[in-house]
Amino acid sequence: MANDKTIENWLKDNAITEVECLVPDLTGNARGKFIPAKKFLKEDSRLPEGILAQAVTGEYSDDYWDLIDTVDGDMLLEPDPSTARLVPWANEVTGQIIHDCFTKDGKPHPFSSRNILKRVLALYEQEDLTPVIAPEMEFYLVEQNPNPGLPLKPPIGRSGRHETARQSYSIDAANEFEPFIEQMYSYCEAMELDVDTLIHESGAAQLEVNFIHGDPLDLADQVFTFKRTVREAALKNGIYATFMAKPMTSEVGSATHIHQSLLDASTGDNVFATKDGEYSETFFHYMGGLQKYTPFVMSLFAPNVNSYRRFTREISAPINLHWGYDNRTTGLRVPDAKPKNYRVENRFPGADVNPYLAIAATLACGYLGMKNKIKPSEAFEGNAYEEDTELPRTLEEALRGLQEDQEIIDLFGERFIQLYTSVKLVEFEAFNRVISSWEREHLLLNV
Repeated sequence: MANDKTIENWLKDNAITEVECLVPDLTGNARGKFIPAKKFLKEDSRLPEGILAQAVTGEYSDDYWDLIDTVDGDMLLEPDPSTARLVPWANEVTGQIIHDCFTKDGKPHPFSSRNILKRVLALYEQEDLTPVIAPEMEFYLVEQNPNPGLPLKPPIGRSGRHETARQSYSIDAANEFEPFIEQMYSYCEAMELDVDTLIHESGAAQLEVNFIHGDPLDLADQVFTFKRTVREAALKNGIYATFMAKPMTSEVGSATHIHQSLLDASTGDNVFATKDGEYSETFFHYMGGLQKYTPFVMSLFAPNVNSYRRFTREISAPINLHWGYDNRTTGLRVPDAKPKNYRVENRFPGADVNPYLAIAATLACGYLGMKNKIKPSEAFEGNAYEEDTELPRTLEEALRGLQEDQEIIDLFGERFIQLYTSVKLVEFEAFNRVISSWEREHLLLNV
């Protein structure tokens, strides 16, 4: 990265000839443009602000012109030197830099998901608190399948066979995809991504990569970059990598679990722990906030129509708002740890999240819990899957919740909430126009 020196020096030292100017869009995918390195240093970068208001289908909402300037103008881009990385899969020496978005009058653009996260982090800074997070990313490897009408299936591994049985934490099952794994780690090293542990998860050809804990904005940038990196490593090996929340009917879904704790910015002490090593009042208020406000931000944890297929009883995804100590059946898990490492694991977000918005949402819930001194329920003991479902079951239902709490609206900004809701409703309506194979099988001649 180019943290300690100017971008100009970084470009020269690495003999970079081309720069990818990147902006995370509403879905968390990369938008931007390629610019020759020499031109990049001389000219300001701009992009149409409309790219921040586009659905995953490529469509725009009906109220697009109520949200976007009628002239459909540009927004100003400012490169963040700390995000400068090499692009190891490029044919020529190429760098990538994530950019912040600003309006023409120099204000942070309200539709930028990176700005939304910064907005939440500023609230913590005002309280002299430093959030620390550690994401866990799950994803599937699948055979290349250019036909969207056909179901996905696991790729053939080194043994020449498809993986069929669930093999959680299996070393041999992970080694089936050793060429991909080596490629992925090579790319991650070249891009200075702080990836840590890799495991084989429950699903067939499902892997999980954990990140080393750190600054929320930096980790969001890394997850954003990691998703691109994994897809490229997979293509290099003739397969797909997918972060769909639920890509295969018979397999468990994929999540982005977010571990989170808070440090006193002055002392560096974990404020979730008392001096006696007990869980603090701040911890319980933070947990209370996660319980109370999660229903309102579920569309940020589960941002796509497919996301809600993951929340099914007994398949490693939460179905209610319980929390518990070292209990993986609850949506909010408190791992067994020493006081200095006390933390909360939010198990609601899917692998398909925009990392900036998901991290912002979980930190926002905790912040409001502390601000309003919200008490959580008692820690749940036993199997939370035996309890009632409390989460929204569709994207439409979750979007209604996003518009119901004024504190959440004020925290994220009214215009952003309006934009996000309208764009995601476009996706929901497009999905509803598709007739599934289940409907043709069971309803065609039976109703």
